[in-house]
Amino acid sequence: MNTDLDTDTASAQAIFQSYGGMEGLAETFALPAQPLPAGWRAFFFRIYPGLLVAATIALAATWLSQQYRSPVMLFALLFGMTFHFLHEEGRCVAGIEFSSKAVLRVGVALLGARITATQILELGGMPIATVVGGILSTIALGAFAAQRLGLSRSFGVLSGGAVGICGASAALAIASVLPRTNESERDTILTVVTVTVLSTIAMIAYPLFVTLVGLDHVHAGIFLGGTIHDVAQVVGAGYSISPQTGDVATYVKLLRVTMLLPVVFSIAFVVGRRGKGGQGSTKAKLPLFLVGFAGLVALNSLGVLPKFASDAANEVSRWCLVTAIAALGMKTSFKDLAAVGWRPIALMVLETAWIAAVTFVAVKFAY
Repeated sequence: MNTDLDTDTASAQAIFQSYGGMEGLAETFALPAQPLPAGWRAFFFRIYPGLLVAATIALAATWLSQQYRSPVMLFALLFGMTFHFLHEEGRCVAGIEFSSKAVLRVGVALLGARITATQILELGGMPIATVVGGILSTIALGAFAAQRLGLSRSFGVLSGGAVGICGASAALAIASVLPRTNESERDTILTVVTVTVLSTIAMIAYPLFVTLVGLDHVHAGIFLGGTIHDVAQVVGAGYSISPQTGDVATYVKLLRVTMLLPVVFSIAFVVGRRGKGGQGSTKAKLPLFLVGFAGLVALNSLGVLPKFASDAANEVSRWCLVTAIAALGMKTSFKDLAAVGWRPIALMVLETAWIAAVTFVAVKFAY
């Protein structure tokens, strides 16, 4: 069945041929066929159109984020979704798939370059226990409440991990090891959109809250770093109170990012054990991007990684994640998101309220 795109293409070719006839050219004129390159060159020529589109969207989203001081992930998602038609067919499909998977994994692996063991150990035992307890209980709550709301357990784990660990980055990493279903891409996009919006609201509301309840700079930093979803929002909220609060909040947030490694590996292990058909399996594959993440943390902790290399890795990681989220946006339509209803959003609001309550109780009464 012909589509409107086919009709427009045929019309354009007919017009071009008529112009060629007017210039004295044969209507059957065609450029000689060029042999396709082999190997990695063939792979590059197959993916570069979609990769270029995703990178361009990432560039535009970054510029707007800097101009209007808004979450870059949200801009990249929304822009990507407006170009959903590029993923339906054509030359961009392969590059969009590559960006949403391979580029994503590179970005997650490079997150390890911002973390050192010293930063984590300097926090002491109680903040570590608070963060670990908050993350694990939030993921458990997500898995439990999702089924009560008629949602899949996978979505509960995905949303709980995103809320508990580091927002959009955690959602992308966890989604890469969860079982693939027809709703996987939609669930990932919905999680990223919702967690980004909730993180922005928290960045505005939580500093007012910690001031109202009278937390000092250190305790306020622990609360902000242990509850706000995205790293950028944690930094914004913490330093809006004081430099000390900002420093503590950043370190606590990096501790949460560190938990990405054991959480994603545990999920990958469980998924590998269950297998596609729910049968037990004796093998669980370790995702290579988690190996890269752990390796960079180790190198950075040992002081082997120079500062310029760490800064470069952080910048490349940011670009990779924004490009990946733009590609995921192109794989999702507004219609699909609108069809999910209110339950996923209610679940993520519940998870956000839960981790805030757990962290506040720990900060207020356990320190």
